Amino acid sequence: MRDHKPFSAKSKARAGFLPADAAREAEAAQVPGLQARIAAANVIADVAQGGHLLDERFSPQAVPFRLAGMESRDVALARSIAYVGVRRLGAIRHALALLLEKGLPKQAARLEWPLVAAAAQILFLEVPDHAAVDLAVRAVRLEPKTAPFAGLVNGVLRNLIRRREEFLAADPLDLDTPAWLAQRWTKSYGEAQARAIAAIHMQEPPIDLSVKSDAEGWARRLDGVALPTGSVRLRTRTPIVELEGFAQGEWWVQDAAAALPARLLAVQPEERVLDMCAAPGGKTAQLALARAQVTALDRSAERLKLLAANLQRLGLHADIAVGDAATYSAARPFDAILLDAPCSATGTIRRHPDVPWIKKPGDLDSLVALQSRILERVAGLLRPEGRLVYCTCSLEPEEGEVQIAGFLRRHPEMRRAPIDASADGVPAEFVTPEGDLRTLPSYWPNEDKRLAGLDGFFAARLVRRG
Repeated sequence: MRDHKPFSAKSKARAGFLPADAAREAEAAQVPGLQARIAAANVIADVAQGGHLLDERFSPQAVPFRLAGMESRDVALARSIAYVGVRRLGAIRHALALLLEKGLPKQAARLEWPLVAAAAQILFLEVPDHAAVDLAVRAVRLEPKTAPFAGLVNGVLRNLIRRREEFLAADPLDLDTPAWLAQRWTKSYGEAQARAIAAIHMQEPPIDLSVKSDAEGWARRLDGVALPTGSVRLRTRTPIVELEGFAQGEWWVQDAAAALPARLLAVQPEERVLDMCAAPGGKTAQLALARAQVTALDRSAERLKLLAANLQRLGLHADIAVGDAATYSAARPFDAILLDAPCSATGTIRRHPDVPWIKKPGDLDSLVALQSRILERVAGLLRPEGRLVYCTCSLEPEEGEVQIAGFLRRHPEMRRAPIDASADGVPAEFVTPEGDLRTLPSYWPNEDKRLAGLDGFFAARLVRRG
């Protein structure tokens, strides 16, 4: 298992490849596909060096400076290259390190990013080799500091093509998973399961829907499959907004694992329910659909706007509150609380391949402390016999099993309400010996990779004693 750093210390130059220059941008715009490659290289740098989120870089609501003036098809191509480049960053850097025996030229460290973008195309995308090489060389020639090394880029990428099968045989746990995570998962789940998790992370994630009713019927209509837990998994690649039922508010996008915690809460009509850390609102929609009186709490006003828009499309209602979950107070206690706590999100790496590169081992301690503070607040917000479901989209036991064990020791007034696989409609393999929920990305194997797996989640159901 490797620690993942740029293949040369010389590559730690400032993030970005091409500077903003009107003349160069105009020149790049004349060559089909070149802008997309340059944008992808810059976005990969933004993530790997700047700690930016991939979704943020491609969000219309965020700063779209990398994509300014690009046509939609070029934005889509840049997105594909960037996501694969980040998803397989470890394997790509390993290959380039072997091909660049002396590392990157000191005066052209920024060559790393067009090389990574081109390697992503050559190794993992259905892009003609000649196009990947030619456009990488053209991009390098546009930058005065890298132009003298266009021949080097050409040679490295042609050698990569010749040795493609050798590099494709690498194991994702050894190369595409940072060592600190690989070691953790091996310790927690065993080496075989850790390798299965790392392998499924290399695949594009499925698209799951939560439907208001008739999962089997919607699966037939939308070219999908009805999952054992009630979600619908799509086969189609049709844009979401163009699918039947979207405009009518008949369903919403929500990973199958993310849909389980709200179901475990089993809310009843007219119960007062608090959804903490609620945005973007999939769990809020589930609770509102059950006709509960829902308060959706989140500290981000912007994310709550998205939640409100989703509820409006779905024809559902919740009271929306901007606030900090660790300090929130209410006039009277709630019948049920769903706490989807802030966490490391290591269970969502397949969906968010930037997570391994922007999270650090030290982040875990602060997140665990924050979760503990929120749980302390939650304990006082429940009525006697009130129910709490605590969940995280993390694979790390400190944020799940260990966190809940500590909370129960500190709060004897709380008890676990074990999950019953049959009664709660949860596959038995998802239920731990303690009666909690634990899903792993490698669960639900399928010959069709697009239909396999789900997010990694932990959830515990607790009750306040009367």
